[in-house]
Amino acid sequence: MPSFTVKEVPTKPYDGQKPGTSGLRKRVKIFQQDNYTENFVQATLSAIPDGPAGATLVVGGDGRFFLKEAVQKIIRLAAGNKVSKLVIGQNGILSTPAASNLIRKRKATGGILLTASHNPGGPDNDFGIKYNMSNGGPAPESVTDKIYQITTKISSYQQADLPDIDLSKIGTTKHGDFTIEVIDPVDDYVILMKEIFDFDLLRSFFKKRPDFKVLFDSMHGVTGPYNERLLVTELGLPKSSVMNSIPLPDFGDGHPDPNLTYAHDLVDRVEKENIDFGAASDGDGDRNMIIGKGAFVNPSDSVALIAAYADAIPYFKKSGLKGLARSMPTSGAIDRVAKKKGIQVFEVPTGWKFFGNLMDAGKCSLCGEESFGTGSDHIREKDGVWAIIAWLSIVAYASETNPKVGLNDILNKHYAEYGRNYFSRYDYEEVDSEHAAKVIDRLTAFINDKSNVGKSFGRYEVAAADNFEYTDPIDGSVSKNQGIRIIFSDGSRIIFRLSGTGSQGATIRLYVEKYEQKNYTVDTQTAIQDLIKLALELSQLVEFTGRKKPTVIT
Repeated sequence: MPSFTVKEVPTKPYDGQKPGTSGLRKRVKIFQQDNYTENFVQATLSAIPDGPAGATLVVGGDGRFFLKEAVQKIIRLAAGNKVSKLVIGQNGILSTPAASNLIRKRKATGGILLTASHNPGGPDNDFGIKYNMSNGGPAPESVTDKIYQITTKISSYQQADLPDIDLSKIGTTKHGDFTIEVIDPVDDYVILMKEIFDFDLLRSFFKKRPDFKVLFDSMHGVTGPYNERLLVTELGLPKSSVMNSIPLPDFGDGHPDPNLTYAHDLVDRVEKENIDFGAASDGDGDRNMIIGKGAFVNPSDSVALIAAYADAIPYFKKSGLKGLARSMPTSGAIDRVAKKKGIQVFEVPTGWKFFGNLMDAGKCSLCGEESFGTGSDHIREKDGVWAIIAWLSIVAYASETNPKVGLNDILNKHYAEYGRNYFSRYDYEEVDSEHAAKVIDRLTAFINDKSNVGKSFGRYEVAAADNFEYTDPIDGSVSKNQGIRIIFSDGSRIIFRLSGTGSQGATIRLYVEKYEQKNYTVDTQTAIQDLIKLALELSQLVEFTGRKKPTVIT
């Protein structure tokens, strides 16, 4: 049982190591600076509520560039800080949902996740580190603030003199009182999925519908091995049902964000090859997109339909829906399902930790964000692969009464019953921060002028205007300035937010929503163009930023 010595390494603080709800995201070259990664990991370990000594931590990431070097640094720092055990995915690979599950299953102290989610990877792109708590969910502000405070004053870190650990071999090694367990990153997650879904129903469906074509694009992110195991090995689909399934450090020189813009290879193939069910997930596996030939499932609708078809999923059928939740920018489609089912629905700020609080208190079973994030209380992160299997389950369930059912059939049946919340998001990425601030300042002036309430802009009368504020019903914490909302009397909404998920500049997100009770067959962009025009006029976004078109429309 080889041991090691610990060295206290002197260091100096770096500016800007303030983690958000998704951790610290910066360019790889920034993380590669001397002591930069070590400083942040040391601060993270020091900020663990009960301290790092004796802790068990889950470690893994999405396979992006700099992952392997970062894992070795974490191993040495963990040993130097008297951590008891690390559970590490083979080759450092572990999807964010799988990590959340492992933390919960192993009753670990927490986890260090190495991902920048849907941001591009490679030596000139992004890397990220975030800490998850013992419930498997992202660290709350009390912990991330503590991490940041430590980074501003750090003068040294504790590092063991361990050699590089071979992460390719599954098994357990000990170094004195320090244990490293390298695990298959997929096994425990597959067990969880088989506990949640009816795999016999799914296998039966695919046998009855051998013509039903499925195509899952992992975008060279972390989910490739998960999808191959679940779709090909467990459900018996042909290997051609998965694409881009090998995790690559630069995601194949792509942008691992599952939307209609960045998943264009999938979108093209779905249309050309008449694919019935297409899906994509992002770099770390917590986001999802569902499409089919001539069909697109808006993420806001996705969570609403999963709620409506809860009986298709044994996990929900057994426990019932304890409550539903959505992020504030997400459309109100799920609210309509909640009302019909007599279930409470919560509107929370963007950030999965808010859902986690509700779940831990037993008040929420299912939730979603418009940013292609959907999940349930099986873990404390959004879960892209889970959402995709949920949708396959809906199709299989619906086929019991309509053997030839397709995605559009399911969507149109839902809209006929609940009406349709037309919804779209326009992203203006890497905008000059000063220009973005001018947009927000103008909108702030608009919502602060109370005389605007009651004013009409064409067919739209302003019913309310504010900057969304949320008081957490579980811990009483207050989250202010969560997004500027202009709400109209017919229920339509315009929302503006600055996003913190990019690594540089500012991303302005514009959300628009229009509800139609009967006219639900119009193309979304056609349906909302008058609202987009009004939003751009009120914000003067084009004039302030010079951006005539968004980077991405979803």
